[in-house]
Amino acid sequence: MLLVSVLASFSAAAQQVSLLGRVREAGSNRPVVGCEIYVRGSRQIARTDSAGLFRVPNLAPGRQQLQLASIGHEPLKLAVDLTAETGVLDFTLTARQRTLGEVVVAAPQSRFGPQRLREVEGTAIFAAKKTEVIVPDNLVANLATNNARQVYSRVAGLNIWESDQGGLQLSIGGRGLDPNRTSNFNVRQNNYDISADALGYPESYYTPPVEAVKRIQLVRGAASLQYGTQFGGLLNFELRTPEPDKTVAVVSRQTAGSFGFFSSFNSVSGTVKKLSYYAFGQYKRGDGWRPNAGFDSKTAYADLRYQFTENFKVGAQVTHMDYLAQQPGGLSDRQFAENPRQSNRARNWFEVDWNLFNLSADWKLSPRSNLNLTTFGLLASRQALGFRTNFVERPDADTQQRELITGDFRNIGAEARYLTRYDLGEAKSGVLLVGTRLYRGYNHSRQGFGPAGRKADFRFEEPESGVNGLSGSSDYRFPNYNGAVFAENIFYFGEKFSLTPGVRVEYIRTRADGSYQTVARDLAGNITDVRTTTEVRTSPRAFVIGGLGASFKPVEQREFYANVSQNYRSITFSDMQVVNNSLVINPNLQDERGYSADLGLRGEQGQWLTYDMSLFALFYNNRIGEVGTYSANNVPFRYRDNIGRALILGVESYAEADLLRVLRPGAGPGRWRWSTFGNVSLIRSRYTQSKNQEIIGNQVEFVPDVNLKAGMQGGFGPLKASVQLTYLSDQVSEATNARNSPQDARPDPSLAVIGLIPAYQVLDASVSWERRWLKLEGSVNNLANTLYFTRRATGYPGPGILPSDGRSFYLTVAVKW
Repeated sequence: MLLVSVLASFSAAAQQVSLLGRVREAGSNRPVVGCEIYVRGSRQIARTDSAGLFRVPNLAPGRQQLQLASIGHEPLKLAVDLTAETGVLDFTLTARQRTLGEVVVAAPQSRFGPQRLREVEGTAIFAAKKTEVIVPDNLVANLATNNARQVYSRVAGLNIWESDQGGLQLSIGGRGLDPNRTSNFNVRQNNYDISADALGYPESYYTPPVEAVKRIQLVRGAASLQYGTQFGGLLNFELRTPEPDKTVAVVSRQTAGSFGFFSSFNSVSGTVKKLSYYAFGQYKRGDGWRPNAGFDSKTAYADLRYQFTENFKVGAQVTHMDYLAQQPGGLSDRQFAENPRQSNRARNWFEVDWNLFNLSADWKLSPRSNLNLTTFGLLASRQALGFRTNFVERPDADTQQRELITGDFRNIGAEARYLTRYDLGEAKSGVLLVGTRLYRGYNHSRQGFGPAGRKADFRFEEPESGVNGLSGSSDYRFPNYNGAVFAENIFYFGEKFSLTPGVRVEYIRTRADGSYQTVARDLAGNITDVRTTTEVRTSPRAFVIGGLGASFKPVEQREFYANVSQNYRSITFSDMQVVNNSLVINPNLQDERGYSADLGLRGEQGQWLTYDMSLFALFYNNRIGEVGTYSANNVPFRYRDNIGRALILGVESYAEADLLRVLRPGAGPGRWRWSTFGNVSLIRSRYTQSKNQEIIGNQVEFVPDVNLKAGMQGGFGPLKASVQLTYLSDQVSEATNARNSPQDARPDPSLAVIGLIPAYQVLDASVSWERRWLKLEGSVNNLANTLYFTRRATGYPGPGILPSDGRSFYLTVAVKW
């Protein structure tokens, strides 16, 4: 009866035809359920039903290019000729084999370079947005250390802070956004939040191991309509999923490297009837490039999924990560010039315990409509202990009390998304997404005096006399509520042009309830007065932000895209109250507002070139930044305030070419591979308005004028190799654009929290060899042993200059069965 009704509707069309098909599995001849069929140029995606049948309506007669994709089967691309008399077409998919050797050889020929998100994926819309997809399996890179320089090398314009050997924390920014713990992106794992608090404290202390990641999805600022209000956009880690064709599949990766580095990654996955599972555990440790830089990290993850029916499935995921890292502290410019590997801080420690929980349900309400419900929670803590002063050359005696900062995070949230495809007429169709988000956070932050000595002893003590360090403490609770409703819709106007408007209604209620204590001392360090101040601050606000995207495809392989979106960033918990000798905060900070825009061209040329070139603009009002200044006692520090209005304009371009296809046009895929890529970001950033007239016209902090990554990848058969160059021009670290150097005539030659981040260039190389169940990988990071730094820290893990690692070597042995 289903086939009869489909044929009846097909015969009713006058000017257009429908594609009818049936998908079976080779060998077993069983119907393939849930296979996605994409007709290039039609902007439609069909899915097969329980009988393997599908229908794609409203197609023009003639040749059509099809792409079929199904979990557990090899993808299929082919062309078909459609007429009004065309009946039901049969398609056959090949099940993925247990031996992956042939796939590894063939995959680079079918797709080189980065991928992009489709216009619609799952219950999300990405039409007309600037998107990138990183597939770690396609990289020849150092994955064990989460080396961000290599992993994100094909994404134009990213500014990456480097501060630890093991890749424990990811700090990326772009377009003038502070890279600190990726706080200007909405960071997610499998589409749910993993940061401490998406609005109140959006810092990510947990980063998934790249060895466990299937895809990394980046969507620039226009992602705010679906995923939040932030300026940066979306960063989503899509972890590996259960093996659909095996009961048990095991992967084990063991890595050893320079400076005592060792990593052990092990995973198991499979499917038993309707139940599927995936779990991994990772342990890694290292001594660090500098003294006092050792770390010990453990990560575990479990994913269970149950397919109740072909249209309904549920899943549960649990993530645990903990690590203890010693922090060698920051250096002054003079110390860095003398020896960047030195450290005079042996008592600084940082500890993180991160636990994530997720429950999700997916309904396929009809072939055109999907519903997703996700609930998530976080139980986590972070503790920082050490001696930090902006006089970074000052000796640190074991008898002195240290400063202790703790944070406990108890958050829960839920998101619901409904997406449907609909027809408006014979030649018009659309896609509608509506969703809602509810979130509650309860975070407790304490700062005060910790014990003396060198051990990682995270407990508070009463202040002692004679201490020349911290002069105060605080104890705050931050209850936070957030609710949002959002909607986006793709309107198709013919086969080539579409518009995607969107809107988000947001309600935020932040509250700070606590007290801070000020300790006064005489010149000898004796306590003369202790003053406690109680503070309660509540800030409810509601607002609406909107956006609009446009896409024009003159041909399938080329797309012009444009979008503009409003953005909003609320002040964070750390903006409200912190005791820091290197940083003072204006208690009357205001939220940041602005908008971002993109105009670009992306596509492919034949089988040899892929590219994405775009112009962008970021308009930033009430930008929160830091200004280098001095206290009444001539002590240098940074002052955080609403600096003013900033305008950031730039060009971001990426291209990758298959050189063998260029040199041998028309030649089929062979065992040799050779491609080269390059991306460059050219940016002009200026403060256009400020209450401080000296800042107007200054360069915006963390914005290099030139950000370049280039490299090549080649191989023969199972052997692959890659090399890449990273170059960033000079950056400033705060709004006064103070340069600072060891020769500057400053009140204290140890000053290091203010100053230039000089231009640097880094070279990395990697090689891999794979045969059946065995894979060997090797990497040399910072091949030329460049001495450089990417950050001047005001607090942990500084203050001061944080040198990046010198040359290091790594070897990985991986087996799978």
